[in-house]
Amino acid sequence: MSKMNFTPMVSISELRKMIPLIGSELTIVVQSEPGCGKTSLLGMMEQDHGDKYDYIYVDCPVKDMSDIGMTIPNHTSKTLEYYVAELFKLDSNKPKMILLDELMKSPKLLQIIFTRLMLEGMVGDRPLPSGSVIIATSNNASDGVGDSMLAHAANRVCIVRMAKPTADEWLTWATANGISRVVRAFVSMFPRVLASYTEGDNQKDNPYIFKPSSGTLSFCSPRSLAKCDVIGENATMVALAGTIGASAAGDMAAFMSLEKSLMDVKDIVKKPKDVPMPSDISAQLMVMFQAVDTLATQDELTSFMEFVERIQSSEVQAVFFTMMMRSPKAVRLARNNAKIAEWAKNNHELF
Repeated sequence: MSKMNFTPMVSISELRKMIPLIGSELTIVVQSEPGCGKTSLLGMMEQDHGDKYDYIYVDCPVKDMSDIGMTIPNHTSKTLEYYVAELFKLDSNKPKMILLDELMKSPKLLQIIFTRLMLEGMVGDRPLPSGSVIIATSNNASDGVGDSMLAHAANRVCIVRMAKPTADEWLTWATANGISRVVRAFVSMFPRVLASYTEGDNQKDNPYIFKPSSGTLSFCSPRSLAKCDVIGENATMVALAGTIGASAAGDMAAFMSLEKSLMDVKDIVKKPKDVPMPSDISAQLMVMFQAVDTLATQDELTSFMEFVERIQSSEVQAVFFTMMMRSPKAVRLARNNAKIAEWAKNNHELF
C-alpha cells in the first residue's frame, strides 16, 4: 500500500498573499510536483506590486559562479574586489523581488552562495536594498527529479508545499488567460487530469497524471494542458501525446473534432430558443466556455441564458453560472443581469 503525505499544503493564491507579508524577513521555498505553476509566482508578484520592486528571475540549474559575480583585482589598492553580476540590478536602490527557480537542482557550490542570499540578503559581499524579497522553488523530494538541499540551510528557511490546482481553480485561471474552450471543456469533463499522485492509492490507476514510478515523460499537468492549446486545429495524436501523454491524447482529440460541429455563440444569441441543443455534455460545456469569453452586453447575456435554461441538467447550467462569477471580466456583466439573478435564486440549493 502506498503512503500518503499529510504535510499541510497551501494554494498558489495563498502563497501570493503570504510571500509579500513575510518574504523580506524569511525566504519561502515553494515545493510542488512538475508543472503546477511555481515559476509563475514572480509574474503574479509583479501584477500585484507593480514597480515597487525590481523583479529578477534566476534559473539556478544553468548558472555558474561567473553568472553571480567575480573577484576582480584592484591594481590601485592591490586588493581583490567582488563584482556582482548585472542580473541583480544593484545599481538601483529599489528593493528586489528575486525568484531562485529550481534552487535544489543548482550546483552545491552555488547553493552555498544562494544560501547567503536567502539568509542575509547578500550577493557575495554586496547587500540587497532594504525590503528585498527572496523566493525559491523546487520539486517535491518524492518526485524523484534530483532535488536536494543542505540540512543546515533548509533549517533557516520556510519550506512550504504548494498544492496542485483543482480543476475549478485551473479553469478560472484558463478563462482569464485565453485558453481555448476545447481544453477547458476537456478539463471540466475529466477533472482527474489535475489529480495528484500524492493522494496515494486513490490515484494509483489514474492514466493521465505524473507518477514518479512510471517513468513517463509526457503527462497532464496545469502547464502541459495550457501548452497543448497551441496545437489547435492542426492537432495530431503524436503532438498531443507528446504534450499531455498518450492516455489523454485520444480524449482531447475527440473534443477537438467535436468543436468543429458546434454553433458559434453569436449565432445562438440571435435565436436562443430555436437553435439545436447539443446532446453531448462536452459540447454544451464548450459552448458555455465560449460564451464566458465573448458575451459583451446585457442583451446578449439575457438571450444566452434562454439557451442555457434549455439544458436539461441544472448541474451543467451551474458550470456557466460559476464561470461567469469567477471571471473578472464576465462578473461585471453577470452581477447586474436579471436573468442571472433569477437563475441563482431558483437554483440556490446547488451551491
